[in-house]
Amino acid sequence: MGGMPLNDMPWWRWRSNVRSALHMLSDPVFHEDTWLTGDEAYGDITDAVYRLVEDTWLDSWSAEKYVGTIFRDSQEAAVVDLAVLRVLRILHQVGPDAPVSAYLEHHAWPEAVRAAREAHVRLAEADGDDPDVRPTSLDVLKILTRAV
Repeated sequence: MGGMPLNDMPWWRWRSNVRSALHMLSDPVFHEDTWLTGDEAYGDITDAVYRLVEDTWLDSWSAEKYVGTIFRDSQEAAVVDLAVLRVLRILHQVGPDAPVSAYLEHHAWPEAVRAAREAHVRLAEADGDDPDVRPTSLDVLKILTRAV
Protein backbone atom coordinates (compact mmCIF):
# COMPACT_ATOMS: atom_id res chain seq x y z
CA MET A 1 0.00 0.00 0.00
CA GLY A 2 3.00 2.23 -0.44
CA GLY A 3 1.52 4.13 -3.38
CA MET A 4 -1.86 4.59 -1.75
CA PRO A 5 -2.89 8.25 -1.46
CA LEU A 6 -3.64 8.16 2.24
CA ASN A 7 -5.53 11.42 2.36
CA ASP A 8 -7.97 11.19 -0.53
CA MET A 9 -10.62 9.12 1.27
CA PRO A 10 -12.10 10.49 4.51
CA TRP A 11 -11.81 7.17 6.36
CA TRP A 12 -8.56 6.01 4.76
CA ARG A 13 -7.42 4.10 7.88
CA TRP A 14 -10.51 1.89 7.66
CA ARG A 15 -9.94 1.50 3.92
CA SER A 16 -6.36 0.44 4.65
CA ASN A 17 -7.54 -2.26 7.05
CA VAL A 18 -10.16 -3.55 4.61
CA ARG A 19 -7.59 -3.55 1.80
CA SER A 20 -5.04 -5.38 3.94
CA ALA A 21 -7.55 -8.10 4.81
CA LEU A 22 -8.76 -8.50 1.23
CA HIS A 23 -5.18 -8.64 0.00
CA MET A 24 -4.29 -11.48 2.38
CA LEU A 25 -7.53 -13.35 1.80
CA SER A 26 -7.11 -13.14 -1.97
CA ASP A 27 -3.63 -14.65 -2.29
CA PRO A 28 -3.39 -18.49 -2.29
CA VAL A 29 0.44 -18.41 -2.36
CA PHE A 30 0.37 -16.18 0.72
CA HIS A 31 -1.97 -18.67 2.44
CA GLU A 32 0.47 -21.52 1.82
CA ASP A 33 3.71 -19.64 2.51
CA THR A 34 2.57 -17.51 5.42
CA TRP A 35 -0.61 -18.64 7.14
CA LEU A 36 0.04 -22.37 6.92
CA THR A 37 3.59 -21.88 8.20
CA GLY A 38 2.33 -19.81 11.14
CA ASP A 39 4.18 -16.59 10.30
CA GLU A 40 2.85 -14.31 13.04
CA ALA A 41 3.91 -11.08 11.30
CA TYR A 42 0.72 -11.22 9.24
CA GLY A 43 -1.77 -12.53 11.76
CA ASP A 44 -4.01 -15.42 10.80
CA ILE A 45 -7.20 -15.78 8.80
CA THR A 46 -9.33 -14.77 11.77
CA ASP A 47 -7.24 -11.59 12.14
CA ALA A 48 -7.82 -10.79 8.48
CA VAL A 49 -11.56 -11.28 8.82
CA TYR A 50 -11.54 -9.07 11.91
CA ARG A 51 -9.74 -6.29 9.99
CA LEU A 52 -12.28 -6.67 7.20
CA VAL A 53 -15.29 -6.08 9.47
CA GLU A 54 -13.81 -4.54 12.64
CA ASP A 55 -14.58 -0.84 12.32
CA THR A 56 -16.90 -1.09 9.35
CA TRP A 57 -19.43 -3.58 10.67
CA LEU A 58 -19.58 -5.07 7.19
CA ASP A 59 -20.79 -8.22 8.90
CA SER A 60 -23.96 -6.29 9.80
CA TRP A 61 -24.63 -3.99 6.86
CA SER A 62 -23.65 -3.26 3.29
CA ALA A 63 -20.47 -1.55 2.18
CA GLU A 64 -22.77 0.76 0.20
CA LYS A 65 -23.21 2.64 3.48
CA TYR A 66 -19.57 3.75 3.17
CA VAL A 67 -19.49 4.98 -0.42
CA GLY A 68 -17.65 8.29 -0.31
CA THR A 69 -15.93 7.57 2.99
CA ILE A 70 -14.22 4.16 2.67
CA PHE A 71 -15.24 3.11 -0.82
CA ARG A 72 -15.07 5.27 -3.91
CA ASP A 73 -18.24 4.05 -5.59
CA SER A 74 -21.04 1.49 -5.59
CA GLN A 75 -18.99 -0.93 -7.69
CA GLU A 76 -16.28 -1.08 -5.03
CA ALA A 77 -18.92 -1.55 -2.37
CA ALA A 78 -20.59 -4.38 -4.29
CA VAL A 79 -17.39 -6.41 -4.75
CA VAL A 80 -16.44 -5.89 -1.10
CA ASP A 81 -19.90 -7.03 0.02
CA LEU A 82 -19.57 -10.21 -2.02
CA ALA A 83 -16.15 -10.97 -0.57
CA VAL A 84 -17.33 -10.32 2.99
CA LEU A 85 -20.33 -12.63 2.56
CA ARG A 86 -18.23 -15.45 1.09
CA VAL A 87 -15.57 -15.24 3.81
CA LEU A 88 -18.02 -14.87 6.70
CA ARG A 89 -20.05 -17.86 5.53
CA ILE A 90 -16.94 -20.03 5.83
CA LEU A 91 -15.93 -18.47 9.15
CA HIS A 92 -19.33 -19.30 10.59
CA GLN A 93 -19.13 -22.86 9.32
CA VAL A 94 -15.59 -23.70 10.47
CA GLY A 95 -15.48 -21.40 13.51
CA PRO A 96 -13.20 -18.46 14.33
CA ASP A 97 -10.67 -20.66 16.14
CA ALA A 98 -10.37 -23.24 13.38
CA PRO A 99 -6.92 -23.99 12.03
CA VAL A 100 -5.91 -22.36 8.76
CA SER A 101 -6.22 -25.72 7.01
CA ALA A 102 -9.96 -25.87 7.82
CA TYR A 103 -10.49 -22.69 5.80
CA LEU A 104 -8.24 -23.72 2.94
CA GLU A 105 -9.87 -27.14 2.68
CA HIS A 106 -13.42 -25.80 2.85
CA HIS A 107 -15.31 -26.50 -0.39
CA ALA A 108 -16.27 -22.82 -0.79
CA TRP A 109 -12.80 -21.40 -0.09
CA PRO A 110 -11.86 -20.97 -3.79
CA GLU A 111 -15.01 -18.86 -4.30
CA ALA A 112 -14.13 -16.71 -1.29
CA VAL A 113 -10.59 -16.24 -2.60
CA ARG A 114 -11.90 -15.22 -6.04
CA ALA A 115 -14.31 -12.71 -4.50
CA ALA A 116 -11.60 -11.28 -2.25
CA ARG A 117 -9.24 -11.07 -5.23
CA GLU A 118 -11.79 -9.16 -7.31
CA ALA A 119 -12.34 -6.69 -4.47
CA HIS A 120 -8.63 -6.39 -3.71
CA VAL A 121 -7.71 -5.70 -7.33
CA ARG A 122 -10.45 -3.10 -7.74
CA LEU A 123 -9.46 -1.20 -4.59
CA ALA A 124 -5.70 -1.47 -5.18
CA GLU A 125 -5.93 -0.21 -8.75
CA ALA A 126 -8.22 2.65 -7.70
CA ASP A 127 -5.54 3.65 -5.18
CA GLY A 128 -2.77 3.44 -7.76
CA ASP A 129 -1.18 0.33 -6.25
CA ASP A 130 0.02 -2.90 -7.83
CA PRO A 131 -2.42 -5.62 -6.71
CA ASP A 132 0.17 -8.35 -7.27
CA VAL A 133 2.77 -7.35 -4.71
CA ARG A 134 3.04 -9.42 -1.54
CA PRO A 135 0.77 -8.32 1.32
CA THR A 136 2.39 -6.07 3.91
CA SER A 137 2.94 -7.22 7.48
CA LEU A 138 0.73 -5.98 10.30
CA ASP A 139 3.65 -3.89 11.61
CA VAL A 140 3.89 -2.08 8.27
CA LEU A 141 0.09 -1.62 8.26
CA LYS A 142 0.32 -0.02 11.71
CA ILE A 143 2.98 2.39 10.47
CA LEU A 144 0.92 3.29 7.39
CA THR A 145 -2.23 3.92 9.41
CA ARG A 146 -0.86 5.67 12.47
CA ALA A 147 -2.19 9.13 13.18
CA VAL A 148 -0.20 11.87 11.53
